[in-house]
Amino acid sequence: MTLLVRHARAGSRKRWRGDDLLRPLDEDGLRRASELVELLAGYEITSIVSSPAIRCVQTVEPLALARGLVVEHRAGLGEVEQSSGGRDLVRAVAGSATLICGHGGLEHSLSGAPRFRKGAVLVFDEALHVHATL
Repeated sequence: MTLLVRHARAGSRKRWRGDDLLRPLDEDGLRRASELVELLAGYEITSIVSSPAIRCVQTVEPLALARGLVVEHRAGLGEVEQSSGGRDLVRAVAGSATLICGHGGLEHSLSGAPRFRKGAVLVFDEALHVHATL
């Protein structure tokens, strides 16, 4: 099974001054990032790939640390680029023990994907069918 994570809550885009790629998780987002370690304990994860946006990287950093993995940054998972590069990546790793962290909209790569709230995890198979939402 493969996991798709939408980044956890970040501070307000409107209030953020500076490059949006550098907008960090807020308190709730940091809490959710920590919760993912226990929530995903039963899932095999051999690699973690993420949008280069800080909010995405911060979402999976606690999990990567707990698993002894390195978060691989992929430009194709960026908020704008994910409509093509992100979808291609989702298809390429489907069925592997990979966790992908991106932005809202990437869930449209999957069949029957439910509404994808911030910090949610979709578990899907090699045929891009969603099996669970965490």
